[in-house]
Formats: sequence, C-alpha cells, structure tokens
Amino acid sequence: MKIKDIDHITLSVKDIEKSMRFYHEVLDLPVVIETESRIEFQLGHQRLVCVTANDDNVKPAHPTPGSTSFSVVVRDPLSSIQSHLANYFVPIIAGPLESQGHNGKMNSLFINDPDKNLIEIREYQR
Repeated sequence: MKIKDIDHITLSVKDIEKSMRFYHEVLDLPVVIETESRIEFQLGHQRLVCVTANDDNVKPAHPTPGSTSFSVVVRDPLSSIQSHLANYFVPIIAGPLESQGHNGKMNSLFINDPDKNLIEIREYQR
C-alpha cells in the first residue's frame, strides 16, 4: 500500500454550532457541508470534519471530544494571528515557540478549540 495524502481529519465535538462558529469565524475556514450532526470545512487541500455523537457515519470505538491535536500552517505573521485571536478572546496556551518543522525552522502558537482539542498554528521562518 502506498499512501498518497491525508483526505480529512474528523473531530468529535459536543456542540456543532460552537464548533462551526470557532472554525468558520475564528479560523476563517470555509464551510463545505453542514448538517444537524456534521460540518465539514475546507482546510487547504484537505477537510476538517466535526461530528457529534448523533452522526450516523462510521465512527471510532470511543469518540471523545477534546482528544485530538493537529497543526496548521499559516501565511500571516504570528503577530497578526495573536491580535486576531485576542479579538475573538481565544487564549494562547503556549508560544510563540521556535522549533524545527518538516519544511525548516518555524514559530508556533498553541490554542484550544471549544472542545479543548489542541491546535498548533505554525509560521515557517523565511
């Protein structure tokens, strides 16, 4: 088997409306599909899917809100991101921190979504 890419990431969430507001309004992700128990956002070439316990699709054995961690790469400088997050009253858990990423040196901020999933926001140094 030769895996080519990741198609989507699915998050178990408690409140689909809170998740929609956070990912669409705060993180500016476009909504692609929205139902009562599921919402899909465009995230680069992939999708970020949020589902509640009521979603009828195939699920993990123990879907748990707040158990996921993922990272996104931004084009904007982290200083602008910090201001943007402050405008939405989203606390920064850690950062900016410098580390080595897949494509070189980077700086990161860490935040939580409404279900306490951990999101790393990365800016590669130029």
